[in-house]
Amino acid sequence: MVLPDILANGLKVVFCGTAPGNVSAKAGAYYANNSNKFWEMLHKMGLTEKKMDAKDFRHVLDAGIGLTDMAKEQFGMDKVLKKHDFDKEAFEEKIVKYQPKVLCFTSKRAAQSYYGLSSSAGIQYGRQDKTIGTTVVFVLPSPSPAAIRWWDESYWLEAAKYIKNL
Repeated sequence: MVLPDILANGLKVVFCGTAPGNVSAKAGAYYANNSNKFWEMLHKMGLTEKKMDAKDFRHVLDAGIGLTDMAKEQFGMDKVLKKHDFDKEAFEEKIVKYQPKVLCFTSKRAAQSYYGLSSSAGIQYGRQDKTIGTTVVFVLPSPSPAAIRWWDESYWLEAAKYIKNL
């Protein structure tokens, strides 16, 4: 396992990436690249009292937030990941077991791997029609600096509005 799951019962939201990037794997922390927008967005969404850093990732539970990835044994850019790197069943078992109110995939590729699609072309950002058990699902633009040309924080803020109204 590259990074441990940060999960518990009763969370407001779990953020799920595709796999840790190279910087995160080396640092042993989620969203560790200084150019990654994840930690900034958690605060901008109003989910944390102060802006956290990647080194504080284990403390997200204190704010009712969980973290995981679709590929638990691999790391790197999406283009190096193979279909067999993703364990949809194990992921779904975790979400059903912990039943967070909301699951946010932090990239279309993460959602694509869960839904078993051959491409992310059919996946739309925002709230999804299908739930996982009782968990509402959102797909958000990747906060990775490698995906900056697709960045649109409005989908993150849409998810924040939903989470705050729970």
